Amino acid sequence: MSDLEFFLLVSFLILNFYLILNLVKRRTHGNSARNLPPGNMGWPFIGETIGYLKPYSATTIGRFMEQHISRFGKIYKSNLFGEPTIVSADPGLNRYILQNEGRLFECSYPRSIGGILGKWSMLVLVGDMHRDMRLISLNFLTNARLKTQLVKEVEKNTLWVLDSWQENSPFCAQDEAKKFTFNLMAKHIMSLDPGEPETERLKKEYVTFMKGVVSVPLNFPGTAYRKALKSRSTILKFIEMKMEERIKRMDDKGNGLEKLEDDLLGWVINNSNLSKEQILDLVLSLLFAGHETSSVSISLAIYFLEACPTAVHQLREEHEEIAKAKRLSGEMNLSWDDYKKMEFTQCVINETLRFGNVVRFLHRKAIKDVRYKGYDIPCGWKVLPVIAAVHLDPTHFDQPHLFDPWRWQNTTTHVTSSSTGASPTSANNFMPFGGGPRLCTGSELAKLEMAIFIHHLVLKYEWELVDSDEAFAYPYLDFPKGLPIKVRHRC
Repeated sequence: MSDLEFFLLVSFLILNFYLILNLVKRRTHGNSARNLPPGNMGWPFIGETIGYLKPYSATTIGRFMEQHISRFGKIYKSNLFGEPTIVSADPGLNRYILQNEGRLFECSYPRSIGGILGKWSMLVLVGDMHRDMRLISLNFLTNARLKTQLVKEVEKNTLWVLDSWQENSPFCAQDEAKKFTFNLMAKHIMSLDPGEPETERLKKEYVTFMKGVVSVPLNFPGTAYRKALKSRSTILKFIEMKMEERIKRMDDKGNGLEKLEDDLLGWVINNSNLSKEQILDLVLSLLFAGHETSSVSISLAIYFLEACPTAVHQLREEHEEIAKAKRLSGEMNLSWDDYKKMEFTQCVINETLRFGNVVRFLHRKAIKDVRYKGYDIPCGWKVLPVIAAVHLDPTHFDQPHLFDPWRWQNTTTHVTSSSTGASPTSANNFMPFGGGPRLCTGSELAKLEMAIFIHHLVLKYEWELVDSDEAFAYPYLDFPKGLPIKVRHRC
């Protein structure tokens, strides 16, 4: 290297160092001019992400959140997932964030989630495209469909799983709950029947796919993430094959046109202008959303009820009354009217969702500078509304660390304050399905699944844990041992 080249290289490095230093000073000055919430930004690059994601009991908010709320309050700053972040355990701010979706905030999940679910997944889409995809889901999942076809399908798939259980033979309840919700969604989305070879092959690929969704996003040979990407490709090819079968039938002089309405895939082909890639990502994302959260919720209900015999006794009284009325009327299958009679069951469902918190927090980003309660939330910063922190806050729910379904009684909506003295604002603070324009489209279906599963569970069986286990947040919820139980038939 000549002296001139060396001089130019050194000059270039000094200039770049000066520019970076100046940029840092400007950012520091800009932040100092704002009134940011208190907090700790942690280490360079990784921030406090490792501490935030450290596993903890699902019926708590974890030491990280407890310590930060104690030290900084319910709104604090941090550096999470590689970005400066405002974390909120404040119910007012959480509602404000969700209600101002698209105006002040927008969905902002880590890039790895979009990489595995697909760029057209409802989970990662924002703006008009998300609205259009959500509308497709709502138009298909109508009240009329819920009240007729889906009630029957939910009960059929519930019995298919429960009738396979062997008395006094231990099994993992979490796996059974996943089997139930997967079979239901496979039928609902693509008309696949439980137990059939193609359904079982798809389920096997889906299990591998799910392990990658919740893994560290390392795209190297042998990693769970790489295996999941491979399974995603296999699943999409399967869905595409089903699409081509439907289109061929539809093109065959209109024959089979009515059949295409029977499931979501046929409905989308027949009633939307989505491209093939968009349909594939939509179907995969709905399979993911409809299976995972519902199966965990059912597992939590089994776990909480096993330790609360008084609640089980009251559930049995309610469901025996419904079953007796069905026998007297000569009817066999449950109806929507029967579902609406399950009032204490709805209390159990609400309490399971509040105490277990399947969705712990949501990923959002400020798209404008926002000021809330005197604090500044800069444009571009990640914002995490932590739903679980509100649900487990004694300010809003009386004795929040107790499983107490009776707190939801004496109300027509089942989402008001506890009869044991919780704050009267509890209804506004109960957000298990999110809120605002991104409120979960399958919330009523999820509650229907839980109610019908509980109906047949309490009428058919007594159950108990055969090994100690509890749900942990990783932050996704999971029972490390699979929730091992054994059952015996009721006399």
